Amino acid sequence: MLLGIIFILAGILIIIYPALLSLIVGFVMVFAGLSFLYMGHSFKKASRKFDDPFINFFFRL
Repeated sequence: MLLGIIFILAGILIIIYPALLSLIVGFVMVFAGLSFLYMGHSFKKASRKFDDPFINFFFRL
């Protein structure tokens, strides 16, 4: 229920301040990019410890 209220308030704020949408999308994209970088780094570290062909195939960076 609280999440629904937060989404409604965010929608109203985006209607009132359209520039807020680009700010929110920008933060989400930066957070997603940092998350992918961290996951790639941790999988790369894990592949050094464990010789798994699945990890080596998908994370060859």
